[in-house]
Amino acid sequence: MAPRRPPPSGANPRDDAAFWDGTSSHFPSLKGAVSTAYYFECERLLIETFFPSLGARRVLKTDLWDEAKNTEILRWMAGRGAHPVGIDISLGIARQARGVLEGHAALVVADVRVLPFRADSFDLVYSMGTIEHFPDSDTAARELVRVLRPGGRAIIGVPNKLDPFLRPLLVHVLNMLGRYAYGMERSFTPAGLRRLLTSAGFRVTALSGILFMPGWLRMLDLWCHVHDLRVAAALTGWGVRPFAWLYRHVAAVRRHGYLIACLAVKPTPPPT
Repeated sequence: MAPRRPPPSGANPRDDAAFWDGTSSHFPSLKGAVSTAYYFECERLLIETFFPSLGARRVLKTDLWDEAKNTEILRWMAGRGAHPVGIDISLGIARQARGVLEGHAALVVADVRVLPFRADSFDLVYSMGTIEHFPDSDTAARELVRVLRPGGRAIIGVPNKLDPFLRPLLVHVLNMLGRYAYGMERSFTPAGLRRLLTSAGFRVTALSGILFMPGWLRMLDLWCHVHDLRVAAALTGWGVRPFAWLYRHVAAVRRHGYLIACLAVKPTPPPT
């Protein structure tokens, strides 16, 4: 599934857009895999915990990969009464997401580092697996603060450098071999993510995560699913289920997922 092509450097937004356009054109859908269902359950539980009320809230999601290829979580939020806006740097990904979100969300082709929205435009921001794909993650974090209303909440998730299953090492090796589909990808410790968000102007109030499972198992499950290897996919699916059970019933494991996520709040200015 991974292309042999150079990853985007992050230095030029046009290069990033071209990379993701190219990736989206041949990358298969991951919908229907057991590990994707687990991914969706993780996202849903995270949002229900940190965004207890979605009704009539204006929500910004910072990429549309999930809608085009994965969990369709923004459509789920719309079904709970949210007023979603989804952006993506790739026109190709946005076009694929449009079929999923038509009538459910406004879609904009935009770079998260230069958002085309006024300050204080959104009640909630959901950014899972976006800001790590370029070196200037701090620029994106500042933009998320800017467009969030005072008192608004953001869930911001990135790869976990302390993943107990060593996924960052796996990603590094695959990138060296030109076999990692998602290009450049930084990982963060929980303390590093907290520092990044705090320096951008957020107040970090909680830490969690998603996808407590070995990265190689997720990749193998997806590979079997995409290649329609039904017996093998059934076996990898059984391998995923114990991790899904742990995530569901043992809250302590959540912050050890291969994506960590902070709940970050935009402070309310003191009264004048």
